[in-house]
Amino acid sequence: MKITVDVDCTPEEARRFMGLPDLSGLHEAYLSKMRTAIEQGVTPDTIQTMMQSWGPMGEAGFNLWRHMLDNMGGNSTK
Repeated sequence: MKITVDVDCTPEEARRFMGLPDLSGLHEAYLSKMRTAIEQGVTPDTIQTMMQSWGPMGEAGFNLWRHMLDNMGGNSTK
């Protein structure tokens, strides 16, 4: 025996029916931050944060990259 049930509802109604949390406020905050980042472009702070999160050694890895890039650019500080 096979039973098929079609439910016609909006995504909001489905979310409420399933008991899922309403994340629309979080979504709006995320979109606002993304818009700001796009409007401001890439800043040195963004690059630093990105490098720190990607680096396997955290701050030590970032300092290694900074030292290497400084040496390549001729800004060596010994």
